[in-house]
Amino acid sequence: MKLLTIFSEIYDFCKYQKGKELSDREVKKSIQEGSIHESEVMTIFVWYFFSGYKTFKDYYTKHVKVYMQEEFPNAPSYTRFLELKNNALMPILLYALTRNQNEAHEGLSIVDSFPLEVCHNRRIHNHKTMKNLAKRGHTSLGFFFGLKLHVVINVYGEICSFAITPGNVSDNNGDVLSFLTKFLQGKMYGDKGYIVNEDLYKKLYTHGIQLITKVRKNMKSRLYTLFDAFMLRKRGTIESVGNLLKNSHNLEHTRHRSVVGFFVHVFSCLIAYSFRDKKPLIFSNNLILI
Repeated sequence: MKLLTIFSEIYDFCKYQKGKELSDREVKKSIQEGSIHESEVMTIFVWYFFSGYKTFKDYYTKHVKVYMQEEFPNAPSYTRFLELKNNALMPILLYALTRNQNEAHEGLSIVDSFPLEVCHNRRIHNHKTMKNLAKRGHTSLGFFFGLKLHVVINVYGEICSFAITPGNVSDNNGDVLSFLTKFLQGKMYGDKGYIVNEDLYKKLYTHGIQLITKVRKNMKSRLYTLFDAFMLRKRGTIESVGNLLKNSHNLEHTRHRSVVGFFVHVFSCLIAYSFRDKKPLIFSNNLILI
């Protein structure tokens, strides 16, 4: 049932993006001609993250081509399907942005970043696929070589916005925070890596964002309201989101063979997460904050 839901919503999105000119007749015509439709390609990419397979090749050759012939009768060979990624990148990006633009319910959101390693540190100098984009970065777990996924979630675990940057871009970068909060308002909670200078704090506050973080040991203590202190203690909820993305949905791996493949993988993973029935949350959907 979830597969049908995913396909239906992606199909409606593709239909809208084509200027509402895409008809069922055109889809049937493409099927009759033996070609796979754009919405089917996107659905196959997204469904991979619910399949349980660790590699896309095994998923496509051993599952889609074997057990999903009825759902995707015109699925091409694996080599041909990989060629379709170039055309699928932009629609998948647009749909990922659309699916992950949720409201910050009650004006509350949490921000964090997750490293996306593209290779082991020992193979940095030999890595070629992402060498023009990946940079060395540092997290609490040590140094890594890759990119960063910056994510803002609401109290129901839904992604409100996201951004991808090189690994050496700091969490409190002004341009990144401005991009993430472009359509958000209210209080946003982050870890100590999001401590910003006074000018950036005022800039965000002017646009309707109050950034609240804990202080470092060498800083003056700060007074919090009881509710802000509670939210800071619950900030770890976003770590559960990162855990789901990386462990359940296989967001991070070092087997990418092209830049396009990397971004298709990441954006499809974010789309798949948006379809999850159960997400890490701080408040139940029935709770009304006063």
